[in-house]
Amino acid sequence: MPTFQSKPYGKQSAFQPLANKVKRYPFALFGFPFIAIIVGASFGLSQITQTRYDHRDQRHQKVAKEEALGLDAKRRKLSLQEEYWRLQAKTDDDWEQVRIDRPPGVEE
Repeated sequence: MPTFQSKPYGKQSAFQPLANKVKRYPFALFGFPFIAIIVGASFGLSQITQTRYDHRDQRHQKVAKEEALGLDAKRRKLSLQEEYWRLQAKTDDDWEQVRIDRPPGVEE
């Protein structure tokens, strides 16, 4: 009779073969999930960024549609020189200069 039994001490877990492989190849437990998260995040962020730019383009297209309707076409171009000459040409001859009484105690 042998002095020691061939059975290991305690119960064997159902996950023991998997645990042995993880100990042998740690890339399966640590490396692969890390790389998967990095690659997945890259695709996810590209989708989020694309959505952001699509939303911004829609806002700019709305402004372009308003411009296409001709809302800016009705506006008159502003020129300071033209405004100056227009104000100079405007005369109000229907007014009369009237002197007001000075407050008491003020000399002329």
